[in-house]
Amino acid sequence: MTSIIDQPTYEDPTPAAAAALGLEVRPMAGHIGAEIFGVDLARPLSAELVAEIRAIWLKWKVVFFRDQHLTQEQHKAFALAFGELAPGHPTLPAAFPEHPEILLLDNQQLGMGGGGSFVESRWHTDVTFIPDPPTASILRGVIVPPYGGDTQWANLALAYERLSDPLKELVDGLHAVHHNALPIKRGEMQSKLGKQFLGDGLRAVHPVVRVHPETGEKVLFVNPNFTSHIRELTRQESAHVLEMLYAHIADAEFSVRFRWQPGSIAFWDNRATVHLVPTDVPPGMRRSMQRVTLQGSKPVGPDGAESFALEG
Repeated sequence: MTSIIDQPTYEDPTPAAAAALGLEVRPMAGHIGAEIFGVDLARPLSAELVAEIRAIWLKWKVVFFRDQHLTQEQHKAFALAFGELAPGHPTLPAAFPEHPEILLLDNQQLGMGGGGSFVESRWHTDVTFIPDPPTASILRGVIVPPYGGDTQWANLALAYERLSDPLKELVDGLHAVHHNALPIKRGEMQSKLGKQFLGDGLRAVHPVVRVHPETGEKVLFVNPNFTSHIRELTRQESAHVLEMLYAHIADAEFSVRFRWQPGSIAFWDNRATVHLVPTDVPPGMRRSMQRVTLQGSKPVGPDGAESFALEG
């Protein structure tokens, strides 16, 4: 079933339309990220509010809400206003058996995102090792340290736009393998989390450039966490091209940084962004987040070719 987010009905939002619904939109950076005020996400949203939030989200790629102290049921209900829920993760076990759609991201329980972390933090798009990666992710701050733990996002549509024409011509026709490898630091290769994340092994082929199904933008769709290699190139050529693209998408011009508070929510377009998990949570402090994702569709490249599974 096609979700509401995948309907190709995008219209650029206007401040007047938002204000008419009681919303205030505060952009946070020049090209990505905006805070939305004036809505209580614990209550059911009208069709008009859903449509306006969706339009703002498509424009800014990631939107943020403050002081939204939601229950797990309310978190899922908000997400369901925009599409169908996906499982919490394809390989990691559910932390909440009664809510298998919720993924727990806790630095003390997973050894991630804080002092002593054994997982490298790399720019990534969520779950690109399956043929239909999530359309969106919605992350809720439950326990937030008083400082440290900011998350960054980057706009991959703008990153594509900023490439030179010869590079655009090159990457438009390329396809890359993505796999579910977890970048574990040396000496921790036998960690329980690493084995769980790998599972039976999942690999998918995606276009290096995908066409956004709603906005029509061309979007770079590679990331250093999960992209293995480009199929049309030799491994050496692939490594050089990917390193160039990774350095390019990390340009500060394309990014926004968000400081979390308890009750903060980030809602991002997983088809058009990468994000960076923080590693600066001070030792001994806890950062506990909960994430739901919306089911996605197979990416399509400029040549019309769809993504497909290689393994798993």
